[in-house]
Amino acid sequence: MEEKSTVHRKELLNLAIRKTITAIDVREITFSPGQITRRHKHPCPVAGYIVEGAAEMEVEGKLRQALPAGSAFYEPADAVIARFDNASATEPMKFVAYYLLEGEQALIEMLPALQDQAAQMASSRNSKA
Repeated sequence: MEEKSTVHRKELLNLAIRKTITAIDVREITFSPGQITRRHKHPCPVAGYIVEGAAEMEVEGKLRQALPAGSAFYEPADAVIARFDNASATEPMKFVAYYLLEGEQALIEMLPALQDQAAQMASSRNSKA
């Protein structure tokens, strides 16, 4: 007797995006053990899924999030991402990122570290004095 298979749909992320999306760029990204990213932002919304390993994500001004394998995440357009790092010093981390594009856009813009920004501001003030 043939057994019926059941499809299970587990909701991982559900949000409204009030933006025109004309293209989706999907990337599989692998981080080495201990790999970190610097401050950055995306000109478009980014949704993603942690395939293996674990990540730590922090949108500037919000609490840091632990993202184990199986977690979905969302980075709003133009939000400063203080960190999106591999949480493990010994294991790689793999995720899939869905860049929700409006026309042709860059995928990422790297930003100066906060201490670099503070030094630039202090230098600018000193040169005006």
